[in-house]
Amino acid sequence: MRTHLVVSISGHGFGHVAQTAPILNALHELRPQLHITVRSSVAASHLRSRIRAPFTHLQSRDDIGMVMSSPLDVDVEQSRAMYRAYHSDWDARVAEEARLLRELQADFVFSNVGYLPLAGARQAGIPGVALCSLNWADIYRHYCGDDAISRQIQSCYAGADAFLRTTPGMAMDELPNLIPVAPIAAIGTNRREELNHHLKLSKEEKLVLVSMGGIASRLPVENWPGTEGVRYLVSAAWHTRPELNRKAGRTDVIIIESLPMNFSDLLASSDALICKPGYGSFVEAACCGVPVLYVARPGWPESSALIAWLQHHGLSREISHDALLQGEFSGTLEQIWCEPKPAAVVPSGVEEAACWIAEKMG
Repeated sequence: MRTHLVVSISGHGFGHVAQTAPILNALHELRPQLHITVRSSVAASHLRSRIRAPFTHLQSRDDIGMVMSSPLDVDVEQSRAMYRAYHSDWDARVAEEARLLRELQADFVFSNVGYLPLAGARQAGIPGVALCSLNWADIYRHYCGDDAISRQIQSCYAGADAFLRTTPGMAMDELPNLIPVAPIAAIGTNRREELNHHLKLSKEEKLVLVSMGGIASRLPVENWPGTEGVRYLVSAAWHTRPELNRKAGRTDVIIIESLPMNFSDLLASSDALICKPGYGSFVEAACCGVPVLYVARPGWPESSALIAWLQHHGLSREISHDALLQGEFSGTLEQIWCEPKPAAVVPSGVEEAACWIAEKMG
């Protein structure tokens, strides 16, 4: 009988998918017969663009994350109210989760980084592991205080067989089952020559990928000043006024979804990435040797660990929020392009985490 791995992936930004997908791909190579079910609120199309292993997708919101008022800002009061409602009938919620996992005939639960699946697995007597660069107990405690809810969340993580903390990541010193693992990333293929041919670009032109990591948002790219020799790759969701570009004769804003390659290959083929601090963005850029301009994420407790790591292992510069909105960062790009690139990071945490999970599954 095939082992059934039930995987829960948070929809709170694409970093959770970026951490989980390479491990599932590696597990599939180790165990081609592994039966994988992915429970997530993330769109199936995005999951399948990252996860090569065959899997069944179940829409699920078993991880509530935090309410974001923008890609950079947490709505604390709305988040606190959401957690109070979520935990008001906690015992019944855990019992229902345990029932669902039994119904799925799960043999092992892997969560990034919802705590309800871990609580349900424990009640159902199913082994479970968490993996992430953050945990919601620490995030909740930072914004909402140390209370009964934070302690309930903490106990869910502490009750798992292990919490595999990715590098870089928050300290999580209070977790007794913490196991640090090396950086995790899916490294794309540099297909720049193909991209230049597709877009009719010269070898001297620069491509700058702009991504806010899956948090719903829009930057006013139509108002950014043009910079000779620089093209921007942006989400179709941001490009709501293409008529402005047509009238102005602009050709410097290119829609990511119109290009014949996945996000990882686009990143590996770009000359720079503009983003917020996020695990997937920072680590994948460092693994591809792509310079990063980032805008600070005020108060987000994971940011300091991510920024410190990227400053040591990659090439990066901080820009202000106003500079991002107004597109005033061409000088910073020119500066960073003149600097020598550090050695690319090797994401050895993929094999490390996959082998650990495979061994635990037996």
